[in-house]
Amino acid sequence: MSKYLTALTGLAVSLTLACGAAFAGDITGTITYTGKVPNLKPIAMDADPVCKSKHATPVPSEALVLGPGNTMGNVMVRVKGPVQGSFPVPATPVVIDQKGCQYHPHVVGIRVGQTLQLRNSDGLLHNVHALPKVNTPFNMAMPANRLTADAKFGKEEGMFLVKCDVHGWMTAYAGVFANPFFSVSGTDGKYKISGLPPGTYEVEAWHEKLGTQTTKVTVAADKPAAANFSFAPPAK
Repeated sequence: MSKYLTALTGLAVSLTLACGAAFAGDITGTITYTGKVPNLKPIAMDADPVCKSKHATPVPSEALVLGPGNTMGNVMVRVKGPVQGSFPVPATPVVIDQKGCQYHPHVVGIRVGQTLQLRNSDGLLHNVHALPKVNTPFNMAMPANRLTADAKFGKEEGMFLVKCDVHGWMTAYAGVFANPFFSVSGTDGKYKISGLPPGTYEVEAWHEKLGTQTTKVTVAADKPAAANFSFAPPAK
């Protein structure tokens, strides 16, 4: 009888996991910018001729990245609040690379407890100055011969600034999240959050200059839900 009950329990667990995966849903959407597009100056790297020499053409500002039709890149979209289920922290690190005297990517999400790997592909002196308010800030020197360094964050926290004190134009933004349900929009403005259990969620879109927006989204089994966002310059 014991073996029979064990087998039934194992089958029930397997069915539960399979059904959870089968009935997961997605949130997709497009981020757009409305209003007059500002004339943003290219990034000035004249202070470091080596940095400037790494680019054959002017480097566009990262403050507002637009695609055709004023779609917006570098917008972090995430599900706020608790999500039922267990979501193991990936063993693969999230990477921020210092390349061409810029941080790549410019906007990134990290799981609580996941490794953030910092790379120096430039062969120059950089530093990574992370300025979270919930987690512990750090200021990590990365000389030319230090190719990688690792960091971790132990608490959930919204988006915060990462900067280089050597090259003042170098900035990135990171968020630390308890669940894996976040996505950064591409230049085409599109994002996708996959694998959510059915339910109603608060979804937040964040932009470094234009703030945050939230909306409620209901996710049904095997049926994508849509959440589009539109950002505009603040009223004067």
